Amino acid sequence: MFLIEPRAFDDPLVTRMITAVQAEYAARYGRVDDTPIDAGEFAPPHGLFLVGELDGEPVASGGWRRVDDGVAEIKRMYVAAPARGRGLSRLLLAELEASIVRSGHHRIVLMTGWKQPEAVSLYESNGYVPRDPFGPYTDEPRLRFYGKTLARGG
Repeated sequence: MFLIEPRAFDDPLVTRMITAVQAEYAARYGRVDDTPIDAGEFAPPHGLFLVGELDGEPVASGGWRRVDDGVAEIKRMYVAAPARGRGLSRLLLAELEASIVRSGHHRIVLMTGWKQPEAVSLYESNGYVPRDPFGPYTDEPRLRFYGKTLARGG
């Protein structure tokens, strides 16, 4: 069974998943993602971090943080390699989106890399469209920036 639960950003399971996603970035890009992150940004009501467990083992994670009035940014979305291909990323993304709407936000932005075609496919197939760059990597032409507007109240 796949169970998704909110966790504090400093929770040991979150730390474990962040370490795994950073290892994935290092393998794909030769370095970790050093985007500035403050753990407090992922604390309700202005953010949330989720961990997905499959049969009691943490295999997926992702969070969002408020970046502007009505706008949330998805960060550190990840599914461990042994758990891929089961639709878990779609379930996690749906839960992130639902929690964003419940928090009163109606737009989502995110950034992913050119060496993550699975992420690009996931976001595009879920209604995310290319958007202008934002944040600290606006001058990095190989990054992919996406956005999506959600229905208010549902």
